[in-house]
Order: sequence, then C-alpha cells, then structure tokens
Amino acid sequence: MDKHPPGIYSYPTVPDPVPLGSYTAGDVVFLLKDIGPCVVEQSNEDRERAMQSGCHYSEMLPIEYRPTREYIDLFHKSLKETGHRLALATAITAEHIIRRRGRRVVLASLARAGTPAGVLVKRYLRHFHNIDVPHYSISIIRDRGIDQNAIIYILQRHPGCTVQFIDGWTGKGAITAELIKAVDTFEQRFHIEPGVLGKDLAVLADPGHCANIFGTRDDFLIPSACLNATISGLMSRTVLRDDLIGPLDFHGAKYYRELAGEDLSNYFVDTVAGYFTSAWEKARRILQENHRLGVDENPSWLGRRETLRIQKEFGIKSINLVKPGVGETTRVLLRRVPWKILVKDVHHADIKHVLLLARDRGVPVQEYSRMSYSCCGLIKSMEDRK
Repeated sequence: MDKHPPGIYSYPTVPDPVPLGSYTAGDVVFLLKDIGPCVVEQSNEDRERAMQSGCHYSEMLPIEYRPTREYIDLFHKSLKETGHRLALATAITAEHIIRRRGRRVVLASLARAGTPAGVLVKRYLRHFHNIDVPHYSISIIRDRGIDQNAIIYILQRHPGCTVQFIDGWTGKGAITAELIKAVDTFEQRFHIEPGVLGKDLAVLADPGHCANIFGTRDDFLIPSACLNATISGLMSRTVLRDDLIGPLDFHGAKYYRELAGEDLSNYFVDTVAGYFTSAWEKARRILQENHRLGVDENPSWLGRRETLRIQKEFGIKSINLVKPGVGETTRVLLRRVPWKILVKDVHHADIKHVLLLARDRGVPVQEYSRMSYSCCGLIKSMEDRK
C-alpha cells in the first residue's frame, strides 16, 4: 500500500476538532461540530410528522428525554445485573479486533450509541494489551453515509493505520449496510486500498446477525441504551444540514453542557471496566476452546428477514418503522411516536425498562413469540392516526 494515498493527501487538511463531550480526550475524541446554538429541538410528534412527510431524521433533533427517578433506579439496577455480561462482550470484541487488525489500529465508534462501546474497547486494549489506540467518535447517517471528512482526518493523521468501526449493537442491520456502502464509496473516491477501512463492523451485541465481530448475539439490555446524551458523553445524535455543515466541517451534534449534573457517561464505563479482570480471564478460556466464537465472515442477516416478516404481518408501510431489538425498541420509546411494542416474553428480565417506558407513555404491549429478538418497537404511519 502507498503510505500516502494521493486521494487523501491531495484533499485539503481537515481542521482539528474543537474539544467536545464529557469523556476525557484519553478515552475518545469527537470528530463532530457543535451546532447546538443553531438547532431547536422538536417534540417526538412534530419530528414524526416531518419525517413521514419527507424530512430526513438527521435534519432535526428531539427534545432530550428527562428520565424519572424510577427509570434512573432501573438503569442502576440493570447496570449492576449486566455489568459483567457487558464486560465479557467487550473483552471478546476487543480480542478479535486486535487479532484481526493488529496493534496499529484506530477505533472509530459510530456516534452516539457506539461511543460508550468504543471507550470500553479502548480501555480494555490499554489495560490488557498495553496499547493506547486512538479512538474517535464519528457520524454515520442512514441514507446519507459516513462523515467523509472524519475519515480523511483520521487517515491523514494516522498514515499506515487500519480503521475498525465500532457500534453498540445491531437492530435490523440498516447501519451495517450503510457502513459497507459508505466504505466502498470512500475507497473508490480516494483510491484507498481495501482493508484499510474495515467493513467488518464490531459490536458488543449482534442480535440482528449482521456484524462480523461481536461479543454476543443475545438480545440483552446494554444499559447505555436506556439513556440518551447523559450516557454518551453529553452529545446529541448527529445532524447533517447544508445550512450548518460546510465543505470541511464534520457532521454536527449538540453538546448538552447543561446536563452535566445528570451525566452518567463516565460512571457507566467505569462500572463496566471494573469487571474487566474477571471478564478477561473468562474470555481467554472461551476463545481457547473456540477461537471463532464472536466472528462470522458470512452473517445470515436473520434480523432483517424477521423485520420484513413483522412489517408485512402488521401492515407497516416502511421497514424503517419497524425497530427490532432491545436497543432499538428503547430508542423508539425515547424519541419516536410508537404504535405498539412486541415482546417475546413479557416476564423477561432484559425488558423491564421497556415495559416501564411503555407504561409511562401509554403504549400497548403485545406478546409475540415468533422472533429471535427480546422485543420490537413498531411505529405506525401518522396518516393512520387520523
């Protein structure tokens, strides 16, 4: 490989990012532009109408959900119950990343759900492999692609590296598919040798069966899915609008400095990292017995097939209105206008917070055993609500 690919190095240098977020720079650097003062958050109902009328979700921000005390208590309880499980998923994911990518890897987590996962992987590699890998959090947007300026920034500053993309979990695979398409486009545009940018997305949980590297395929609650900005470094979801983002700008996001007193971002990763030693020992034993566990070169995309079936069975007009898995169902309840929630087993411990949110928002819950996911959020067309 040419150490200095002409496509990247003939491109204007992308300016350094302004420090953002509540993590330390040693944990992650956000390659995002703070557009907070320029965007007014909208209610879930207003956003839903706009999106179903043709406005793209990346052009708006939702009003941040302010959880009740009962909900925060449930977050702490679920973190205590799943902390070791999440640490083990991190360990397995990180071990495969270092085996496949080597020590000159750069982590690029997909903002914002991927950011805590990326912080955990970075901390694990630093503690157990004695390497301080660079970690950036960058934007990818369904139907709009990845932030090319962020990729250019990484490659210009880390020549000869390989990039591993990281997310928290998979749903039906929309972001996985977007990443594969975006990497192909970037490689062709900038003449990048295949393999420098990994299409093999790494996730802590892959219930959608669409990732190449994963810690588990169980659809269990990753507690960071319970909250929004206050678990993701106080950053909003990402925004892409021509009136806000210039040719050399990163994609935008809002930094919620005013929520610092409620921030649980560092508490979350500190708590999970506290289980790393026992998780490391268990991961080593597991991978010695089956070194391929956590790797799938040809995933089945089971989640997408199930999602298409649910869409047809319940008469949903667009597949984008079907959100399978614990993580995606939580997002539906926090920032969309849900029609109903499907649950595989209403008594399952991993969906307690889903049932609580559904009750708080008055959303009906229906048991539906014909899916591998623990639950699935359905959003019905606003036209059908009239």
